[in-house]
Amino acid sequence: MLNKQASEATILSTSGATPMMEQYIEIKAANQDSLLFYRMGDFYELFFDDAEKASRALGIVLTKRGKHQGEDIPMCGVPVHAADDYLQKLIGLGFRVAVCEQIEDPSEAKKRGYKAVVRRDVVRLVTPGTITEDKLLDPAQSNFLMAVGRIKSSPQDVFGLAWIDISTGLFRVAETNADRLLADVLRVDPREVVVAEPVFYDEELKQVFDVLGRTAGPVPGSLFESSGAAGRIARFYGVATPDSFGAFSRAELSAISGAIAYVEKTQKAERPPLARPEREQSASTLFIDPATRSSLELVRAMNGGRDGSLFKSIDRTVTGGGGRMLAERLMSPLTDPDEIGARLDSVSFFLGETRLCEAVRIVLKGVADMPRALSRLALNRGGPRDLGALRAGMEAARSLREMLDKLTAPSEIARAIDALAALPGDFGEHLASALGEELPLLRRDGGYVRAGYNAELDEMRALRDESRRVIAGMERDLIEETGIRSLKIRHNNVLGYYIEVTANNQSALNGTDEAKGRFIHRQTMANAMRFTTTELAGLETKIANAADRALAIEHRIFDALTAEAVGHADVIRAGAQAISVLDVSAALSLLAQADNYCRPQVDGSLAFQIEGGRHPVVEQALRRSAEAPFVANDCDLSPSGNDRNGAIWLLTGPNMGGKSTFLRQNALISIMAQMGSFVPARSAHIGVVDRLFSRVGASDDLARGRSTFMVEMVETAAILNQAGDRSLVILDEIGRGTATFDGLSIAWAAVEYLHEQNRCRAIFATHFHEITALSAKLPRLHNVTMRVKEWDGDVVFLHEVAMGAADRSYGVQVAKLAGLPDAVVQRARDVLHQLEEGEMSGKADRMLDDLPLFSAILRKETPPPPRNDGISDALGAINPDELTPREALEALYRLKRLL
Repeated sequence: MLNKQASEATILSTSGATPMMEQYIEIKAANQDSLLFYRMGDFYELFFDDAEKASRALGIVLTKRGKHQGEDIPMCGVPVHAADDYLQKLIGLGFRVAVCEQIEDPSEAKKRGYKAVVRRDVVRLVTPGTITEDKLLDPAQSNFLMAVGRIKSSPQDVFGLAWIDISTGLFRVAETNADRLLADVLRVDPREVVVAEPVFYDEELKQVFDVLGRTAGPVPGSLFESSGAAGRIARFYGVATPDSFGAFSRAELSAISGAIAYVEKTQKAERPPLARPEREQSASTLFIDPATRSSLELVRAMNGGRDGSLFKSIDRTVTGGGGRMLAERLMSPLTDPDEIGARLDSVSFFLGETRLCEAVRIVLKGVADMPRALSRLALNRGGPRDLGALRAGMEAARSLREMLDKLTAPSEIARAIDALAALPGDFGEHLASALGEELPLLRRDGGYVRAGYNAELDEMRALRDESRRVIAGMERDLIEETGIRSLKIRHNNVLGYYIEVTANNQSALNGTDEAKGRFIHRQTMANAMRFTTTELAGLETKIANAADRALAIEHRIFDALTAEAVGHADVIRAGAQAISVLDVSAALSLLAQADNYCRPQVDGSLAFQIEGGRHPVVEQALRRSAEAPFVANDCDLSPSGNDRNGAIWLLTGPNMGGKSTFLRQNALISIMAQMGSFVPARSAHIGVVDRLFSRVGASDDLARGRSTFMVEMVETAAILNQAGDRSLVILDEIGRGTATFDGLSIAWAAVEYLHEQNRCRAIFATHFHEITALSAKLPRLHNVTMRVKEWDGDVVFLHEVAMGAADRSYGVQVAKLAGLPDAVVQRARDVLHQLEEGEMSGKADRMLDDLPLFSAILRKETPPPPRNDGISDALGAINPDELTPREALEALYRLKRLL
């Protein structure tokens, strides 16, 4: 069996292989890391090890075709017309696919001999980050390819990140360092990450690429050479120098070059219409570390799907571009209050113009995805419907501009109106006049050019579709000209079209000097004569070739329209971006109105004051299930008095009381506010958060040898080492994964560190009630608790946050609610009572001796318990006033015996 089919040099020199198989092996040798889709007629065929892998992955039949080196050649195939469906599955499973097409006509191959093989070559490498087909893409999700470049530097290496959505042309670049590398990659959420081999295999970065898993892969380091980066970029864009794009660092130029080189490698001769690289300042966006992104479920829930995520709960967009922009804003909230305010102004604008908002959304629903259509057209993968998408987008842009042009709009909306006005109206009119109403999927199907647009095309279509009418018209003309009423134009497979007259009328065709030479004799029959003319022969040729000619003319028109569209790529992308801005702003205003969200006040202070805050995801889930309404709660972490730093809330309360929901909702409110959205609260005043950290929930990482507690400690360490005074920190149950007093000690020390060193705004939830004593020592620490009520031994959760501290955890009551057997619940109560009365109290007393702060705050001096040795009873039975001296002496001896 040939398992390393193209990697072995002996394969290429093997005698006995058919010419076709030799060609396959040669092409496969150049694409060893990809499955090779080898075009044979109407199928893409796979052979050898590729066939075995594909048959398992796709669930298709594995067959055989001939022999190689004495063994059967495994083979499987997929139809060309259904290839997209199979590609989608293979890409989802992490495969790369090299698409090999026939690059010459079979008739040309025959000229080289009957054994000659049609020339084939790979025309495209399909990878997760370079797909453009509609079937393979989520309309509301960007499909980023990211390149990671590195420049060795002291004291810390500098990394450049360049990410491209080849389906829309978006191109961004940023600089980062090793500490932020993983967080910045996950912020972009790329489908594919390419890294120079020396960087990918660097042991110090192993942790980063382990987390990214199959998303990241190595490529030759030559693609990232910074010395030749400027030249590669200039050649791609056809400019003398990339300096006009902006000032980029060496690391950024390396990443840009790597991204462009990879695009050139995968797209072969085609060039996507990429926008010029746009530099993004990392400090301009809210830093959210990887663990926080995961725990807050911003765009994906823990199961990997959209349901249950914040994005799914707030998405009201009606266009693919709007959905992508909303997700991008959610993943990268801003830190500039002015920019945040501009976005909020746009939402307020539509909130105050409800009829206009609805009218805008009606127009937006008819907008197709212009950037992705444009990209497919530029890569020669587009069809008539992609041109139709541009036409629909142009028409929608004109309608939107007319709606908004005369209104006083905020800055973001005003810029969007300007971008819509800049769209080439003449191109939109050209598309409208050239394209028909019903457009086929594929250009080869024809029929997409409007009647009346091209005279030659109309003529060819008439010949193709109305040949009988055209022949009948010529027949009438000849009858009128010759006066022969019995003249007929007929057709057969031997003569083609011919003119037939009776033998008696043949002289009429040759009776005049004008007729002589015009009518050419073809065949004599017993009772008839058959002729042709130059005009009829020409018409016959036209009819025979009309369909091909008509399709060729349509292809020529399609190519001209495509070239015109690509020539307007920059303004079309800007117009599409403007449409997305309108979609996002209108969608967020609809959300705010429907769910009673408020406009947050976002400024440069350290305030964090939320009144009546709600969890956007949980609230909607409760509404759908018709359960009790969500209980809103306040949160105030703002500085108080003369203190310059925010507060820390120490949150206690039972499990199931709502602590985790309260923690998350405040983190989500801050993200929503800084992305430019209204928030689920009565009011909100938030001083810009520059870093957000959340440690909520338990998980392990067994593949890397990390227990749940180890993961918890690693994530906590990252927070304590990185949080600053503008950070917001959300911590839940630190220390629960180890022994009770170890965990209590860690949680205790973490709270003190947050207060004294990080000096950040924070909510710290815990079951270690002893820590509440710290509020007397730490002035910015405040105790709050989740309120509960007890009723007949059961607990009722009120889900309300109140000032104060919980005095117990109610764990046994929660266990009962969970359905533990009654015997277990009762035994747990007994054990808990004994622990509280006995051994645990002794351990607590020893702990107070070791920690001065504990003794100072918690110790309560109480008299020792009375000794149960009978002396007390004996003394109680004696009445000294009634005893004689002898009786008193005897009582004294009895007491002595009791000692």
